[in-house]
Amino acid sequence: MRPVTPQGFRDILPAEALQRERVCQLVSGIFAEQGYAPVETPLLEDAGTPDRMAGQEGDSFRLFDSDGRLLTIRSDFTMPIARLVSTQLRNAQGGQGMQGGQDAQGGQCMQGGQPSDPRAGQIRLRYCGPVVRQQPQNAGKTRQLTQIGAELIAAGGLEADVELACMAASCLQACGLSRWKIAFGSVKPLNLLLAAAGLSADAQDGLLSFIHSSDFVGLDDFVIDLVESGELDPAVAEALKALPRTCGGQDALDEACNLLARAGIDLDAQDTGIPQLSWLLEAMQTRGWPDNAVVDFSILNSFDYYTGLVFALFADGVADPVGSGGRYDDSFAKLGCKDVPAAGFALCLEHLLKAQAAQAAQDASASDESRPLRIAVPKGSLFEGSVAMLEAAGFDVEDLRNPGRHLIVRAPGVEYVIVRPTDAPAFVASGGADCGICGRDSLIEAGLDLVQLVDLGFGSCRFVVAQPADAPQPPQDRTLRIATKYPRITREYYRRQGQQVEIVHLHGNIELGPIVGLSDRIVDITATGTTLRENNLEVVDTVLECNARFFASPASVRCDGRVARLAARLAACQRQ
Repeated sequence: MRPVTPQGFRDILPAEALQRERVCQLVSGIFAEQGYAPVETPLLEDAGTPDRMAGQEGDSFRLFDSDGRLLTIRSDFTMPIARLVSTQLRNAQGGQGMQGGQDAQGGQCMQGGQPSDPRAGQIRLRYCGPVVRQQPQNAGKTRQLTQIGAELIAAGGLEADVELACMAASCLQACGLSRWKIAFGSVKPLNLLLAAAGLSADAQDGLLSFIHSSDFVGLDDFVIDLVESGELDPAVAEALKALPRTCGGQDALDEACNLLARAGIDLDAQDTGIPQLSWLLEAMQTRGWPDNAVVDFSILNSFDYYTGLVFALFADGVADPVGSGGRYDDSFAKLGCKDVPAAGFALCLEHLLKAQAAQAAQDASASDESRPLRIAVPKGSLFEGSVAMLEAAGFDVEDLRNPGRHLIVRAPGVEYVIVRPTDAPAFVASGGADCGICGRDSLIEAGLDLVQLVDLGFGSCRFVVAQPADAPQPPQDRTLRIATKYPRITREYYRRQGQQVEIVHLHGNIELGPIVGLSDRIVDITATGTTLRENNLEVVDTVLECNARFFASPASVRCDGRVARLAARLAACQRQ
């Protein structure tokens, strides 16, 4: 048998390796010029360390060593750097603070001393190395990435945030990218709204799950339910729904202030984080990047350990962020070091290289017309509704109505990519389309990093649990066998029920499962229930209800104003 590399990993041959080396040296050189000293950390960490830092452990690989000790392979550098600084300094200085001296290159070393430099006591570190992460199976995502990053420790305040943000912008410019944006946000406004909401722990966790997954449609429904049950004040509810959708320049900051004020928050008495964002926008303008900076209060998704500023870097041609960072002032306290502010960011080498290649290709084929907006349109039962919504939003759909065997239909300013509904999330997440339409079920089942923007109100169906009408109720402690086309949705449903199940993944004729003894029950979509009744199956529970949704990639939402405008038009059409 021929040797193969593990799934999600690959070999890098000399030509590409040289290109990667050049980018790493270029970015590391920018960090070094600003006084950031290099460090290296082990690929493996004690599993207890990331568990103490929220948001760091979910996608890590874990293993046992020969001594039976549980270890984790680093999935990010923030935790190893924090562990390095806290343990090395405490060991070197007996746990007495974090003062540092000046090294020969102008960076901060980790010995005691009293330098006169105004940056005395601050620690500037840089790194470049691989991280390994779990990824959804067959999603086209690599498990090993290379991060190039910088951490500024024991330095709080606006000057430190500006230093990191401008350094990140300098890296993108130095890499030759001409079309990029840096999106600034802050966790403070959301935290103030959560405090004003006074929700139970379960309700707050549920609300945050929608925000962290960028499911704005689910967030709306969840908040409405809380209002109707009397658990949430309507004014706070409106702010919670609107804040993640707030994006732009100074106008977005003004809108965020208005949302907080209408929710009853005293802006003069609270640290909202909004003035700092205004200063960051001004700093970017002063440094020569006025068109590359934007405020976006949705970018805090998936970063539940940040305490203030968060930012993400996007480049045309790449659906995922090419970098991200922020302020994590509480992390050192969890490692035994109090009052140690810290901030940092990391660039993804693979995404940087992809952006370089994509923009070079676009520049080589540039014409007088701008690149058309590419929309993934689902075939099948959702097709007619999608065409109608796009027409109502002002798009030319004449040729789309009868595409024949064409897979791409072109109209002025737009390309319609006709795909299966279940494939639409993958096309958008991989950059094959900027945005798309599919059912909520397809988005859940794909489990990809996408922003769900609008419930389009058509294509209604529901997921149900069904079993033979004459079957007895199975005991709660027995492991059930469930046949379904939708293993992710099914697994999550039964996890919430606390029921052990074995899932049989089928691709059609799900109703046959319990009829021939393949399974005890099925989880499937139904609109009328006719097929179930004709096969002597009865519904025993509803898993979820689905409509068609409009969604986009994280980069297109922040970088392409056409996506936001289309979302607004679709939302307006759906309300009519």
